[in-house]
Amino acid sequence: MSFKTTLIAALVAAPFALPAFAGSEISIEDPYAISSGMTAMAGAAFFTIHNAGDEDDRLVGAEADVSKLVQLHTHIISDDGVARMVEVPEGFPVPAGGDHVLMRGGDHVMFMGLNGPFEQDQIIPLTLIFEKAGRIEVDVPVDFERAAAAMPGMQMGAGPMNGNGNMGGSN
Repeated sequence: MSFKTTLIAALVAAPFALPAFAGSEISIEDPYAISSGMTAMAGAAFFTIHNAGDEDDRLVGAEADVSKLVQLHTHIISDDGVARMVEVPEGFPVPAGGDHVLMRGGDHVMFMGLNGPFEQDQIIPLTLIFEKAGRIEVDVPVDFERAAAAMPGMQMGAGPMNGNGNMGGSN
């Protein structure tokens, strides 16, 4: 193959390589998932999104086969001090050179209408959808032990959500 042919092939292929390059700017760190017990109808995933790029990005969606519905959620505290979860359809911003943390009591990926109970060490395949980086596949382990350790005083079954999507226990 001549230099000219190689150069033309590289130039033609470059636009197709850009989404893969953009995806490599986003990394998912320390993921884990929980549900609030064997009869739970909902679960959640938590992790840190790191953006090593020089452009802001935004997590705009998520997909998984473990539930009927997957949404991006956060907690809002009302004037009377009651916490409730709400969908965040616009997603979560991830600043250039920075992080966005999804954690208990804050932003998270919500699994609603679980197809079956979560089991310790189960791996949940999760697809995260970003405005610029595109789709990123993540294996999220279920970790009930970590969840309990992260929330002193919490007991299994008193997690952040109960079967009807309301807060259970304290966060």
